Amino acid sequence: MKFKKVMLITAAFVLAGSMAACSHKDDTQQSQNETAQTEKSSQGETEDDQGAVQGSAVEPQEEIPANQNLLTGVPDLTDGAIGKRPVAVMVNNVSYAMPQYGVGQADIIFEIPVEGDATRFMALYGDYTQVPQICPIRSCRYYFPALSQGFDAFYVNWGIDDTMADYLEALNMDQIEGITNTGGLFGRDQDRLNQGYSLEHTGYFDGTKLVSYIESQGLRTDLNEDKKGPAFQFNGLEEQLKPEGSDCTSVQINFGAQSSQFTYDAENKVYLKQINGDAQVDGKTGEQLAFTNVFVLETDISVRDSVGHKEIDWDGGTDSVGYYVSNGGVQKITWSKDYNNESSYLRFYDESGQEISINRGKSYIALNYKNQAVFQ
Repeated sequence: MKFKKVMLITAAFVLAGSMAACSHKDDTQQSQNETAQTEKSSQGETEDDQGAVQGSAVEPQEEIPANQNLLTGVPDLTDGAIGKRPVAVMVNNVSYAMPQYGVGQADIIFEIPVEGDATRFMALYGDYTQVPQICPIRSCRYYFPALSQGFDAFYVNWGIDDTMADYLEALNMDQIEGITNTGGLFGRDQDRLNQGYSLEHTGYFDGTKLVSYIESQGLRTDLNEDKKGPAFQFNGLEEQLKPEGSDCTSVQINFGAQSSQFTYDAENKVYLKQINGDAQVDGKTGEQLAFTNVFVLETDISVRDSVGHKEIDWDGGTDSVGYYVSNGGVQKITWSKDYNNESSYLRFYDESGQEISINRGKSYIALNYKNQAVFQ
């Protein structure tokens, strides 16, 4: 099962041995490289009075602001969020639950099928000090935290699939769960109840209280060392590049019981989202969900039990097809994540195997059945 934690102790010993065996080779190669560089420097490269190497052109490296949001590449973090962990929140995404609220402020939204081929959102917020009230909150499925761990995120949900309890415990993640939480972070939206919404469509998470809750619980806020860089490889701060491929102003994704569509707004260079043909808006702001980047990642999905819970290949691989849509174009890609390490990054590659750079801004990422997306 994809959600079973795999610990390969023997592999660790093999790896340690192979690293030792390679040590001499690496040292030799480094020495050769240093010698070659020294010889190159002595063969005609001279320095001028300012210390610049004559005959060489070195592009100045772009300076990235310290408050860069690691999820979007946009420098908009508050000072208190620099170097801090993001937050992943599970959100109901069926038509009966519309409109959601708080999702318009998310930096990344994952949309993945659950039972009956309806879908669920996992909304990620790069600034843990600015998380809004979010509604309606829903339960966890194992493949969502398998992805959230790659961002070193706090994980927020209301209820779980009981068959995955051992897996969640093995992940050792900081989970904030609505059923057991007594910190005043969760509640029922009375206005929704008065309007006749079913109970499961009324649960909210009050992100405005998150900072004080984290402090009271003594939870780690600093990002792990390996997560202090950007989540993706981004283009330059002022670059807005078109992917290498065909024109694309419309995306249609069929999940089974529901669908998502995206229409390109060329003036603002974003893709506006619809659900089942209707504009998907944030209920508090009235604004339609909009994304700079749209990813459709094809994968294997099957039913694993009588309830209808899904088994989903969340780690991809060199043969896992995907599509990157941005700035009016679409590019065929591959995608992967280390199956033995949920804390690994999700990576995107072109067809030659080189990691791609993406535009800075909000991203939508769908994991879905194969051949169920149309790009026009």
